[in-house]
Amino acid sequence: MTIAAVLTVAISLSLVGAALFLRQGVSNATTEWRHGVNVIVWFHPSSSVTEQGAVGDELTQLTYVKSCAYRTQTYNYDQGKQFFQSLLGSASGAMTPSDTPASDQCVLKNPNEAAAIAARFTNMPGVLNVSYPSKAIHNMENVTHIAQLSFLIVALILLISALALIINTIRLAIFSRRKEVSVMKLVGATNWFIRVPFMLEGLVQGLIGALVAVAVVSILNWQLDSASAGNTLSTLYKMRLAGGELAFILVAILLIGVVIGALGSAFAVRRFLDT
Repeated sequence: MTIAAVLTVAISLSLVGAALFLRQGVSNATTEWRHGVNVIVWFHPSSSVTEQGAVGDELTQLTYVKSCAYRTQTYNYDQGKQFFQSLLGSASGAMTPSDTPASDQCVLKNPNEAAAIAARFTNMPGVLNVSYPSKAIHNMENVTHIAQLSFLIVALILLISALALIINTIRLAIFSRRKEVSVMKLVGATNWFIRVPFMLEGLVQGLIGALVAVAVVSILNWQLDSASAGNTLSTLYKMRLAGGELAFILVAILLIGVVIGALGSAFAVRRFLDT
């Protein structure tokens, strides 16, 4: 019965730890994506250097703008010509650098502020328009919220299931000792005197199971690092956990295992103490 209880804790907490691990990984990958969102302020081809400088200065003063890069008309012309060459063919030569707008390309700390930048700078002197991936931002925010909520729900369900399984497992173990419990009650032992040894037993079982789950999550993290090594553009690389994030999850697993083991034993023994 002890082995069954330990295996129950280990499997359940391994699944809980994996859910927490994946949730944090998705959060890290989303943060990496959020930091790469660009807002582009396009200038009129006829705009003056003073107008462009005023817009650039105001952009750099915004707290939610991480960085901005100014792109000249010639730079944008070369990039646009290279990108659309296969689509426009010879017609792409109709544009000239003097017809191509210069731009300020800005990376935001929070992509939700992109709409505010568009509203603020669209009508400024010298600005042609402001472009940003509004649909992509909206879709990514929805996907992120759904993924994180799903992982939390899964972790909660697994946690409740683990508690129920541990209670039933330890209850069977206590049932096999019901005569000992009855004798202890007859000789005047208090409920807590009877409950504490079972709680300590459950605590140790929960701790051992949690240590197994910690090993499983650590192996999962190691496999993720190995699979994404050298490929900084892959999603797996962006999902990697920092040392502090991994340590927090491992400590949380240990604490949950200890608490569940102790509470499971306490609840299981109540049936024999209330009768």
